[in-house]
Amino acid sequence: METNKKKGFIFKKYEAPNVSPFDKLFEIFTELITHTSGDLDEALDWLRELDKEYKLTDKNYTIDDFIEDLKKKGYIKDEVKDDGTGGLKITAKTEQSIRQQALKQIFGNLKKSGSGNHKTKYAGSGDEHTGEFREYHFGDGLDRISLTESLKNAQVNNGVDSFMLTENDLVVEDAQFKAQMSTVLMIDISHSMILYGEDRITPAKKVAMALAELITTRYPKDTLEILVFGNDAWPIAVKDLPYLQVGPFHTNTVAGLELAMDMLRRKRNTNKQIFMITDGKPSCVKEKDGSYYMNSNGLDEYITDKCYTMAAQARKLHIPITTFMIANDPYLQRFVNQFTEANQGKAFYTGLKGLGEMIFEDYETNRKKRVK
Repeated sequence: METNKKKGFIFKKYEAPNVSPFDKLFEIFTELITHTSGDLDEALDWLRELDKEYKLTDKNYTIDDFIEDLKKKGYIKDEVKDDGTGGLKITAKTEQSIRQQALKQIFGNLKKSGSGNHKTKYAGSGDEHTGEFREYHFGDGLDRISLTESLKNAQVNNGVDSFMLTENDLVVEDAQFKAQMSTVLMIDISHSMILYGEDRITPAKKVAMALAELITTRYPKDTLEILVFGNDAWPIAVKDLPYLQVGPFHTNTVAGLELAMDMLRRKRNTNKQIFMITDGKPSCVKEKDGSYYMNSNGLDEYITDKCYTMAAQARKLHIPITTFMIANDPYLQRFVNQFTEANQGKAFYTGLKGLGEMIFEDYETNRKKRVK
């Protein structure tokens, strides 16, 4: 599905084998829910328009049939609006389906793993066997003892006739130590995220939903917290992502970084990181008296210096910041380069295409960070 200035979306004809009419429509429906920021009525209106243009249904299965199935399957439910009128709203089941679809689209079909911990180069207590054996040491868990190898040692050391198993015979199968990761994802919701006819907020939302679903299913011992930043910064829940909208805001990068570091200070995990998705320059800071200093013209040294200070503070806390800059202006690249140098983090200059894959690859790489 592609964006079109006149209609909003362009759908290419696709014939999927053995897909039910409901499943075919549901995939389109979840895309529309994401694009409309959770506005069910608008999404259904779009679906009807697309049906007229692309003949998505026939007389055997109509849009009305699809809506009834959504109700029966628990994807939408009746609600009473603030004005007392009735209506429909999506459910938590739909929100999860949107995250699952985002994960499938961006990261591919990933199978759920049992532990969800991250590999490091250190051997130790863990649940991934290395295939290597070593002598038993006091404090090793009994579940790590290799019975077969230990019995073999006992036979060699003590003989078969007078069999005896001693502590010196015990052999432990070594395992890979695994580290946990705490991640804060910062999403820019300043007005520039929808300027120039380009929808940048929807891909950012989809990346966040996919990353949340990835961590929940594949690395459940990790943590992910999400915040948005405009004039100010505030945390949002994963379930709120489909409803996220851009506001008439400037870009207060400092407020976002302050909140992200506060979130990570409360985490006990050794490995911590910040991912920041933004398309514009920092243009706002909040002063101590509660007022805002704003300047959208070029790079304001007063604002950028505060950003560099925050980057350096994060470095002292051993929190690397990875910036995904959805822009390629040379002066913005210079700012990001200086910001990244102050933090000793990483920066990627990217368009919207491939953003999800880049974040996934970086997340996988950062999982293997050192354990302090």
